[in-house]
Amino acid sequence: MCAHILVAEDDPLQAELIRRLLLQEGHTPVVVADGRAAIDEARSRRPDLVVLDLMLPAVDGLGVCRVLRQDGEIPVLMLTARSAEDDILLGLELGADDYMTKPYSPRELLARIRTVLRRTLRPTDDPPVLRAGGITVDPARHEVTCDGVLVPCTPGEFAILHAMTAEPERVFSRRQLLQHTRGLDRASTERAIDVHIMNLRKKIEADPRRPVRLLTVFGVGYKLTGQPS
Repeated sequence: MCAHILVAEDDPLQAELIRRLLLQEGHTPVVVADGRAAIDEARSRRPDLVVLDLMLPAVDGLGVCRVLRQDGEIPVLMLTARSAEDDILLGLELGADDYMTKPYSPRELLARIRTVLRRTLRPTDDPPVLRAGGITVDPARHEVTCDGVLVPCTPGEFAILHAMTAEPERVFSRRQLLQHTRGLDRASTERAIDVHIMNLRKKIEADPRRPVRLLTVFGVGYKLTGQPS
């Protein structure tokens, strides 16, 4: 069951741990670091689940939960260092589907996420179609389009675009992109990512030598622009 999951966590180490766990489970995570960003992201692209830290800057987790409940029935799994019964009850009264206190076991977190998703997603639901910068990635049909035109992609190219359209404007290192292609080509190296990027630019850029969608961030890696060219 592949789901689009919004993670609102201001601790960078915790956020990265959760992101990696979700990727390993086949989900599409988007990570934000404050409550206002969580509200904006949930409104712009409705997630299947929100993993929500209670103690967020800008707007705390309880405030985020209130807004999400006003906007619709988005499942929420709350995470917090608070363990007082009043806080737990308030979170549940505001509409949280489940509640975990820190520190927590990664295995238990994944088990709780699976439980919430089983209750809220139909098993036949297709994974979400992703869109960014004029690029559309449809995982169920394994299709990529650029400005509405079908783009043939190898499995490695598809995996890279799938990861980048899930998190537009995020800069991916070669090593990170390589992790998304593992299992498709065991002989792949970080250098192979450069070749995939070069080939993708030939397919989605008007002028591959002057890319405006799939950009190089020198010394770091690559990113997909979130706005159409």
